[in-house]
Amino acid sequence: MSFLNGMNALTLIFCGLLLFAIAYRVYGIFIAQRVLRINTKNTTPAYEFSNGKDYVPTHKNVLFGHHFAAIAAAGPLVGPVLAAQFGYLPGTLWILIGCVLAGGVHDMVVLFASVRHKGESLASIAGKEVGKTTGLIAGTAILFILILTLAGLSLACISAMYEAPWSLFTVISTLPIAIIMGLIMRYKKNSLTFASILGGALLIAAIVGGHRLMEFKEIGDLFHWKMETIAVAITVYGFLASVLPVWLLLVPRDYLSTYLKIGTIIMLTVGVVIIHPDLQMPAITKFVNGGGPVIGGPVLPFIFIVIACGAISGFHAVIATGTTPKMLNNEKEILFVGYGAMLVEGFVALMALIAACTLMPGDYFGINTPKGLYAGFIAQNPDWVTVDMGHISSKIGVDLMGRTGGAVSLAVGMAHIFDKIPFMDDVMAYWYNFAIMFEAVFILTAIDAGTRVGRFFLQEMIGTIFPKFDDKNWLPGIVITSLIFTLSWGYLVYTGNISSIWPLFGISNQLLAACGLIVCTTMLIRLNRKKYALCAAIPGIFMALITFWAGYEQIMKIYLPNGQYLLAVLAFIAMLLMLIVFFNTFKRWRVLLNRQALEIDYYGDYVKEIVER
Repeated sequence: MSFLNGMNALTLIFCGLLLFAIAYRVYGIFIAQRVLRINTKNTTPAYEFSNGKDYVPTHKNVLFGHHFAAIAAAGPLVGPVLAAQFGYLPGTLWILIGCVLAGGVHDMVVLFASVRHKGESLASIAGKEVGKTTGLIAGTAILFILILTLAGLSLACISAMYEAPWSLFTVISTLPIAIIMGLIMRYKKNSLTFASILGGALLIAAIVGGHRLMEFKEIGDLFHWKMETIAVAITVYGFLASVLPVWLLLVPRDYLSTYLKIGTIIMLTVGVVIIHPDLQMPAITKFVNGGGPVIGGPVLPFIFIVIACGAISGFHAVIATGTTPKMLNNEKEILFVGYGAMLVEGFVALMALIAACTLMPGDYFGINTPKGLYAGFIAQNPDWVTVDMGHISSKIGVDLMGRTGGAVSLAVGMAHIFDKIPFMDDVMAYWYNFAIMFEAVFILTAIDAGTRVGRFFLQEMIGTIFPKFDDKNWLPGIVITSLIFTLSWGYLVYTGNISSIWPLFGISNQLLAACGLIVCTTMLIRLNRKKYALCAAIPGIFMALITFWAGYEQIMKIYLPNGQYLLAVLAFIAMLLMLIVFFNTFKRWRVLLNRQALEIDYYGDYVKEIVER
């Protein structure tokens, strides 16, 4: 592998863009036409149940922005950065292959199933396609996983925004800007272009102006919030985002943040093209067999759960059966919104990996190794001492040592690249804070959509006992379920920490991805597409097996030996619930396949008899 060391970042960018372009034009269209058999004449739930709140026909570009903003949370940013511990090669291969053959297929198939099931949730789809008991267990598992996921995302967001006035100001500014855009697009015809230009201009003003405003101590102190304050604020925001009409805050804010997300990734790509840096991280490090300071386990199977959203993610199933199918104009847009958004997220993950791997290995491990373990790490790895850390810390004005979690090392990597662009000298502090804010916006847009979807889940589940709750227009039901769900993850955010909750995210998230693929494969088999259903079944079964393996390793070799019994129990519960869902689903597959075989035999003999006559 030595010949791969020192590879230029442009090579990875070129390979990624080429592969994703071919995949969209070939495999994406194949899935849409042959596997799903998209019908443009079908009426989508957005029109059939249009109510101006949740079911709202939405322009495909705006919906793409909402969907991408909702699915692209911390996963495609933080996961690849953490996986850089193994070297750049394992992460690159999983992002490229997983995104094309697993993640994109998952998002398209799940979105298609929800559209055909009137915009209902994955649990409801499981109940109808597999059985009521399976649907109830799946709903319980999904709620359990979603609460853990949103708590983990929120804590990652808090880590980026607390005691960072400029970043917090910019993130808060997106709320009134989004409401202004939502009102314009709602009440002024053909106003998408105007609202987009206005929103983009106001966002730039907030970013640039916020930097200047925070220089005034009185204003800066107003946005100098502690972790507990931001935890409460995020919980309140999640509640409001789940209750207010989707067109007023959720969609325009996600659409607005998409400018920032995609714009920043384009800027980062241009920066890499201009300076074409070499990757400093080796292709393969010695930590592929485990024992690394960032991830304790080996590259197999942990690479598949560390890099989640950038390759395949169960959280996408929550969005693809929650808000997005209720706003889809036409089934033909499933390819653009589902597969297209996943490919863009895969490219984001690739750029995050590149940003981390352009740092010197010593600097990368200096940031991501806990301070208490750093002395021991250097004693065992004397060649990997910090190189540029002192210089970078002085220019940014922040002590970067031991700031684990991936977010800071990504921000440093991005700032390091931007700082080397001509005429960009001495602005590294600006780029660093901009990158931190960029990551926070990524995460928040998943929190608001995830909270709204969690409310949908609760309404459906409680509605089986109290039918009134299943009425999506009944305000008391909306408020009650929103409060219950928001306070569930909000409590974990307020009382927990990132190290106690985040490790569960990878396991639970990938189990949910396997669930989405396997449950929706049942629908494809029922529609008599068993040969094409393999496109969803194979990655679904693969993700189930690999995640159960990773879960076992996590519980037996990390949680239990370190006395983390609560985390072990929570991981075991998530795995057990999903195991029951998979078992019942496989039984349903056998019934459907046997039934279709009998029908083929019957009609085959009938036609043969007619021919002989």
